[in-house]
Amino acid sequence: MKPKNKGLIRLLYATRYSFQGLRALWRHEAAFRQELMLSVLLTPVIIMADVTPAERALLVLSLLLVLITEILNTAVEVVIDRIGHEDHALSGRAKDMGSAAVMLSLIGAAITWGIVLWPGYDPSR
Repeated sequence: MKPKNKGLIRLLYATRYSFQGLRALWRHEAAFRQELMLSVLLTPVIIMADVTPAERALLVLSLLLVLITEILNTAVEVVIDRIGHEDHALSGRAKDMGSAAVMLSLIGAAITWGIVLWPGYDPSR
């Protein structure tokens, strides 16, 4: 089916749908709320840290990657639950893979923060 709206109208609808998705995440996903609150709590550290603009961007992007991964994991889980609640090996595997993606994004964020903020770290070496 071809999209009916084009240009600015399509952009406005897409923005509305995005906010609906964020609202649904906030209402129904504890993990997303926890990761978002962690990101909010870490934001002052990003602002006050004595780091280069590139390092600051890495800190922000690592947090965004965690949130993005959680959103995609939740989308996978919702679609699988929509299909059915009976146990199926492929459904379980898909959910486990989504969970693994979130875990890897969290590990990546922790490593990024550790490298950037480690005392005595010198990026010129």
